[in-house]
Amino acid sequence: MRSKGVSYSKYGYIFCLPFILAFLVFSLYPTVYTAAIGFTDMKGVIPKSIHILDNPFQNFKDLIFDNPSFKTSLSNTFLLWIWNFIPQIVLALLLTAWFTNRRLKIRGQGAFKILLYMPNIITASSIAVLFSSLFAYPMGPINSLFEMMGWQPFDFLQDKTTTRGIVAFIQFWMWYGNTMIVLIAGVMGISPDLFESAQIDGANGTQTFFRITLPNLRTIMLFTLITSMIGGLQMFDIPQLITRNGGGPDNATLTTSVFIYQQAFRGSYMYNRAAAASMIMFVIAAVLSAIVFYLMRDRYAAKLKKQEKKIKKAARAAARGA
Repeated sequence: MRSKGVSYSKYGYIFCLPFILAFLVFSLYPTVYTAAIGFTDMKGVIPKSIHILDNPFQNFKDLIFDNPSFKTSLSNTFLLWIWNFIPQIVLALLLTAWFTNRRLKIRGQGAFKILLYMPNIITASSIAVLFSSLFAYPMGPINSLFEMMGWQPFDFLQDKTTTRGIVAFIQFWMWYGNTMIVLIAGVMGISPDLFESAQIDGANGTQTFFRITLPNLRTIMLFTLITSMIGGLQMFDIPQLITRNGGGPDNATLTTSVFIYQQAFRGSYMYNRAAAASMIMFVIAAVLSAIVFYLMRDRYAAKLKKQEKKIKKAARAAARGA
């Protein structure tokens, strides 16, 4: 846009400059530096000269094939994410259908949404300390209730199944409100004419939700799935702080982020191995995201796009022949 011969487009670049600089310094450079460390022998607290390994992929090979703890952390990460994401998305969809149902005309929706979103505002460290105290052994609120009922105290945080269940529940409890808000925003973006047409045609609430709401939430569901998956792969605060030694008991809550932290800042300070594990998780997240994008793509739109390309190609061929 020009006014009186003055170009205002440069101001857009000026406003973008702070973000670009922050991204280069705090995101791109650490990522590139981490990737480079994965090919070296960098370790130990005392700085020393860094050398690229004779086999640059040795750190990656050791983690994938010769490190059982890394394999355990991978399986734990996916298990904990699945345990919290399935109930999270189900409850969020149910609440979304409830809040957006025009026939119910629910009062006080704003208060309900604030209360349901509230766990997401609390810091993960505070919630970890809260639940650690709640399930403390032998004297904690839950075990005190057990004693009042005549049951024996149980050490929840030293049992693999219950510890995983607590961590998965915390993740579910913290994030279902956020998922619900995102889905409600997606429903608000759907044309009201579609819902009015369905109501005129006599569709009930269930039919409207499955035939109109869900198909039109494809993009929002894709966003929710991708962000939840990436967040699940980076799960750190709750597994690290909920147990006494981080990742316990018996590595039951050892996620990949906890594994990377332990490799880099505990014991022998294996920065090269931690960097290699980070890059492996980066590749896994990228591949899974690509798979999800492919599976949840709009097949009808993709088919139309292919047909348009064929028509254009045929038109060009015909033009050349003419």
